[in-house]
Amino acid sequence: MIKKVNSEEYIDAMLSSMRAGTDSICAFYEHRIGLICTDPKLMLMPWDDHLVHRGDGVFEAMKFVDGKLYQLEPHLRRMKRSSATIFLEPPCSWDELSDIILDVCGASGCDSGVVRVFLGRGGGGFGISPYECPVPSLYIVVTKLSTKSDEWYKKGITAFKTSIPAKQPYLATIKSIDYLPNVLMKREAIEKGFDLPFCFDGMSFLAEGATENVCIVDSNGTLLIPEFTNALAGTTLLRAITLIADEVPVDYCAISEDEILMAKEVIVCGTTIDAVGVVRFNEKPIHDVRPGPVAIRMRELLIKDMKENGTPVPKR
Repeated sequence: MIKKVNSEEYIDAMLSSMRAGTDSICAFYEHRIGLICTDPKLMLMPWDDHLVHRGDGVFEAMKFVDGKLYQLEPHLRRMKRSSATIFLEPPCSWDELSDIILDVCGASGCDSGVVRVFLGRGGGGFGISPYECPVPSLYIVVTKLSTKSDEWYKKGITAFKTSIPAKQPYLATIKSIDYLPNVLMKREAIEKGFDLPFCFDGMSFLAEGATENVCIVDSNGTLLIPEFTNALAGTTLLRAITLIADEVPVDYCAISEDEILMAKEVIVCGTTIDAVGVVRFNEKPIHDVRPGPVAIRMRELLIKDMKENGTPVPKR
């Protein structure tokens, strides 16, 4: 039989248990406790938080580089929209949340990192009713930033059409905790030996990647963006469009598989990778099988923008 123990023995066993990924965790915060900690063994969520067992919550991920947190306000605006859609408010004001995020980043002791913010329905039961939970939950964690080499960007990446369909519009536009389709997309990419999966909607038009947005440059040199109906409007892509709009014509339209293969460039944008060119899709070459000038310029502009307009992280 499994041994029954008191709380002291249980805590000792919990702290001595093996756990993957702890070497990347720099600092974390739970609003219920109201403290910042740097020991990853204590980074635990209540089992009855509906964020855990129902996926009832929203999240955002943003990076800071050389002491500058990038696009804090756009990320929080999107989190507000996502949380309002599921009738959820944080356990503090949005201004306080912004300050807490910066405080946790500063307490991490890192010059660069990724900060993830999780807003959940809260603890209170294992049912499905949101009214079980009297107080919403808030978790913030900073992890080390894993960067790609310049050679990786010069080489470009591969992508394929995943068998996992795009989310229905109502769910696709919410950055919810429930990322099961995204997980299955990524699994399929790894199993088949591709860098990234692209999903398509019911009309066979391009939607998005597992955690990235996708756009193309057509034969006329126009940057084409899939309409954000079956895809989340990515903060990195939206900022990149704003930065490059004076240099490259931009349009929003439906994009087919054939148009991807005929494109001069296929570009992927995301929080941690900025912008990178796709050189093969479904094992077929894209243009001259090299990242193109628009992808390169997008990344240059994003890096410059981060240095000039990032929010300073307070030193602790």
